[in-house]
Amino acid sequence: MMLFFSKRTAQSLVGLVAAFVLGSANAGLFDDEEARKAILELRNRVEQNRQAAEAQNADNKRQQALQDKALQEANEGNVALRRSLLDLQNQIEALRSELAKLRGQDEQLARDVAEMQRRQKDLAQGIDERVRKFEPVKVSIDGREFMVDPAEKREFEAAFALFRKPDYAAAATAFADFVKRYPQSGYGPSALFWLGNAEFATRDYREALVHFRALLAQAPDHIKAPEAALAMANSQIELKDTRGARKSLEDLIKDYPQSEAAGAAKERLARLR
Repeated sequence: MMLFFSKRTAQSLVGLVAAFVLGSANAGLFDDEEARKAILELRNRVEQNRQAAEAQNADNKRQQALQDKALQEANEGNVALRRSLLDLQNQIEALRSELAKLRGQDEQLARDVAEMQRRQKDLAQGIDERVRKFEPVKVSIDGREFMVDPAEKREFEAAFALFRKPDYAAAATAFADFVKRYPQSGYGPSALFWLGNAEFATRDYREALVHFRALLAQAPDHIKAPEAALAMANSQIELKDTRGARKSLEDLIKDYPQSEAAGAAKERLARLR
């Protein structure tokens, strides 16, 4: 077995050997007993030094083994830490990617919601517009206010536009259709008035007379009633019904004495006499 000695141990051995050699040179000075004792003592010292050196070597090996193990564990710990850091970095990148994806989805969702809201608004406006086409509207004509359907209003205004054009024949047809279609309309008295005037303009005096009378029977307090009464008398005059015309003028003067039509009726009545 190979022995390892420290520097101090080696120096001790050298000293012992030197002493032994010197002692041998002076062998005559010692007897055999003393020589044996010196040899045994030298052997003991050598053995003690050898054991001490072996113990020191063993301790050094243990310390080195512990250091190697600690270093290995540290290296393994570093490797595990690097692996953990890499895994954590990968997780962070995955989370960032997922977050970016979610943000993109949120932005798309916001765009979809905005588009849906715009479509709903457009749809609601379209529905409102369509509903308004059928909802009754308030109108004011000849001093009266009432509710009518939008279609009813459009038809009356279209007939009146024909009268003002003037296209009396077409206006008479349009007003006649209106009166038949909307017999309970708030426009009724006005429609009868303009219908009678359109018929009078086309020299259809008999029909004009019928519709002027209908206005007076339906709405005697209408603002156009005095004019209708005068127009009725004029129709009778055109029909050579002087007696009927006189009666109509007298009734006009009696029923509507403060009207302008009553003044005109007095003049015509004077001429008829």
